[in-house]
Amino acid sequence: MDEHKENIQVEDVNVKMSNAKEEEKDKPCSRLCPPEESAPQGSPSQSNSDFSHPVYKEIALANGHINRMSKEELRLKLAELKLDTRGVKDVMKKRLKSHYKKQKLMQTAAEGGPTDTYYDYICVVDFEATCEEDNPSDFLHEIIEFPMVLINTHTLEIVDTFQEYVKPEVNPQLSDFCVKLTGITQKMVDEAEPFPAVLQRVVVWLQERELGTKYKYAILTDGAWDMSKFLNIQCRISRIRYPQFAKKWINIRKSYGNFYKVPRTQTKLSTMLEKLGLKYEGRPHSGLDDSRNIARIALRMLQDGCQLRVNERMHAGQLLSVPSSAPMEGAAAPHKPRSRN
Repeated sequence: MDEHKENIQVEDVNVKMSNAKEEEKDKPCSRLCPPEESAPQGSPSQSNSDFSHPVYKEIALANGHINRMSKEELRLKLAELKLDTRGVKDVMKKRLKSHYKKQKLMQTAAEGGPTDTYYDYICVVDFEATCEEDNPSDFLHEIIEFPMVLINTHTLEIVDTFQEYVKPEVNPQLSDFCVKLTGITQKMVDEAEPFPAVLQRVVVWLQERELGTKYKYAILTDGAWDMSKFLNIQCRISRIRYPQFAKKWINIRKSYGNFYKVPRTQTKLSTMLEKLGLKYEGRPHSGLDDSRNIARIALRMLQDGCQLRVNERMHAGQLLSVPSSAPMEGAAAPHKPRSRN
């Protein structure tokens, strides 16, 4: 539903973006290493800010050598290591640095040395919502599919998924356009439960995996719409408070554009997959399939050395950018939905 989301009108809710702040704060990743590179599967994050360990000197020396390599030397070295040789020179540098840093930190972690990780898991969310072909300005978009795809950043694998359909309240009858676009039938939503009940099961699913308590995690979306528009509108319709765990997230479009140095016109889901040499798997505009493919992009970015980090948040009903200079933060521990006063 990614391209269709861009046409959604939401003048009826208090969601604003400060363009000036976004341009000022939306800067490239300040570090080259993904957060998954140092801890074994299932271990909680270890925050380690002591860079006096000798391993960091070794990594710095290696980075200096990599910076002096030509594009052909980089390509040959990547091929020798059986790593992806595609991309511009800067991307290949980051890929090689990431590989070397991963190897060194895994070795020192096994010996009781420092690690370099923050999020243990990344949870990809891509809602599907009721829609009309022309999306009139007064149309209230209601979430009709709530999918989640869980990435383990230590093993670089998709380890779990969640999916439930949701019964819309304001416009219970799906348009023909919506059914054709999403593949979600009227029978599916008629047999589903309302949003508050589904959100409660999402919370339980997250709690069972100890996300936000034992393990640090972040929500990741394809654009700002899922959280700032769809979830915001839905919470108002369902008369519940906006969940704390969804107030900060990684907008992968921003991360992708900054890391690979491409304009935002090249950050649609289909384009990102194509540029990374990947093909879409599944049915386009299925929330779960879209989430899986977004997760594949996130995994490739982590492999290429991008440190995915929270870059957007909701505050007082407004969509704001999170600068790359801000402290690293994960999503809050999930709690049961609360009704509005």
